[in-house]
Amino acid sequence: MPHATLPAGTIHYRDSGSGRPLVFLHGLLQDGRVWSDVAGRLADQVRCIVPDLPLGAHRTAMDPGADLSITGVADIVADLIEHLDLRDVTLVGNDTGGAVAQVLAACRPEALGSLVLTSCEAFDNVPPAVFRALPAAARLGLLPAVLWALRFRAPRSMPTGYGWLTSGPLPHDLIDDWIAAYYSDPGIRRDARRFVMSLGDRRLLTRLAEPLAAFRKPALILWAGDDRLFPVEHATLLGNLLHDARVEIVEDARTWVMLDQPDHTTAAIRGFLD
Repeated sequence: MPHATLPAGTIHYRDSGSGRPLVFLHGLLQDGRVWSDVAGRLADQVRCIVPDLPLGAHRTAMDPGADLSITGVADIVADLIEHLDLRDVTLVGNDTGGAVAQVLAACRPEALGSLVLTSCEAFDNVPPAVFRALPAAARLGLLPAVLWALRFRAPRSMPTGYGWLTSGPLPHDLIDDWIAAYYSDPGIRRDARRFVMSLGDRRLLTRLAEPLAAFRKPALILWAGDDRLFPVEHATLLGNLLHDARVEIVEDARTWVMLDQPDHTTAAIRGFLD
């Protein structure tokens, strides 16, 4: 698995296909493998780059002094794009990765050629209500204790785990890996704590609405019709906010649209690129 040495530390990523580059971002306590199916389907047409962001399931801890707030992680993505010398990038974000994508589009729009937001944090829904206690737990150093139950399959199926992310069965083999990575290294837990604490700034995306509205490049808002975490109304609001956006609802899907409806998700992204 290739890696990039960036100012904040080492980022591992998957790289497949050739042509116009797409960079895929994932959510908290996940890695890039949530995008594997869709990225694999698109790799016959475009270059798909899927980093493992430092959100708690990565394998190499970042530098101790790295900024791992939402804005800091957005800078890491921009640094990766620059490191790989990518041009005309389509940035695709899901879940917490969608919040990172919005920060990057608002603050460093020159790094992007277009934007795809699938179900994700937006406006003041940071984090979603069922996870709103996590930033306080992180500040108090209690995150490892709070997340301990996710080592077991029954608790992780609850709304406060991974249960509302998909309408299908949970990918337990992946989640086993993610939770094992979190508990494998105190540096990984330190990185996750710093990121989760930054989610306590619930006004961040609202403050960035004006600069995000200045993003003048094409955007696709691809939202799950049955999302329990991210209101479908936010898809319309984002579509109205962005200058050149189209909104598409994915029926019979929750937040992980790429797992629940890979055919629809792939076709929508292909159509957008065309």
